[in-house]
Amino acid sequence: MAPYKEPIIDKIFFPIGEVAEMFGVNQSLIRFWEKEFDILKPQKNKKGNRLFTKQDIENLRLIFHLVKERGMTLSGAKQKLKNNIEDTSKNFEVIKKLQNIKSQLLDIKTELEEFKSNQVSSSL
Repeated sequence: MAPYKEPIIDKIFFPIGEVAEMFGVNQSLIRFWEKEFDILKPQKNKKGNRLFTKQDIENLRLIFHLVKERGMTLSGAKQKLKNNIEDTSKNFEVIKKLQNIKSQLLDIKTELEEFKSNQVSSSL
């Protein structure tokens, strides 16, 4: 499963194709989640195309985390979001920050190992 990819360009609205690509899922799954979760309310243009705001994307990130990463059922995820969306969101933010710190530490470890390797080979 591919991790969530942050959008590169700072836009106000994102079409469903871009949103699906951010999460590495099909557009049909995004449409399905829109029907299942009350917190998803993308706007639609005159043609009926869905346009997602940054808040919609944050809500999708929570849903994606609960359903795809934590393996919750749809009803379990709905209940969690309905009962306590603030705590769920805060917990998710903490997890995100910890994953970022872990990634940075692994990068530092790799750099240190490369440095040590270069030191050993230069002393030979």
